[in-house]
Amino acid sequence: MSRLSLSPLNDVLPATHYFVPGLALPLALSDLSLQPRYGCKGPGAAAWLESMGLPVPALPNSAIALEEGGYVLRLGLTEFLVEAQARTVEVLSCSPRVAGVYPVLRQDLCLCLSGRRVPELLLQTCSFNFAALDLAQAPVVLTSMVGVAVTVLPGERHGVPDYRIWCDGSFGIYLWQTLSAIAIELGGGPVRSGFESI
Repeated sequence: MSRLSLSPLNDVLPATHYFVPGLALPLALSDLSLQPRYGCKGPGAAAWLESMGLPVPALPNSAIALEEGGYVLRLGLTEFLVEAQARTVEVLSCSPRVAGVYPVLRQDLCLCLSGRRVPELLLQTCSFNFAALDLAQAPVVLTSMVGVAVTVLPGERHGVPDYRIWCDGSFGIYLWQTLSAIAIELGGGPVRSGFESI
């Protein structure tokens, strides 16, 4: 099962995290790196995932939310990222794969940006125009943020921007520290996630 025992941010989180119960921050940054995930690719990947009982996005660079919590992301035509309950990821990891399906190790940094000031942070860190997206289409954006290649799933929770961001874990500390500094400037900052969404 592709699940980290330590976050890529393990060495910096104890000193930088804070959490204020009941306080709705205008911009919150949380680490979701330890959530279970699974990756695969290949010409048979879509059909195999469907045979495993998972919904598969029909369009490249789009996502489907899972009823149990989590997502199936289609990255391009034939690569997929599944973030789901541990039992679902365990089944995928342990099941025999058919021809044309190849596992992809997913040891990403995964962050969540949420709050009404998320668009302001994005304007400072990324050249992509997220405001032009139709969130009803569940788009997945592959772009660059402060010089780091990222995969972004933009969304909303309770009418407030709520974005998932994945990147190579080796860039984790740099990306976390840079986004944390900007979030603090905008009146928010890092929070403990509690892994509430899965």
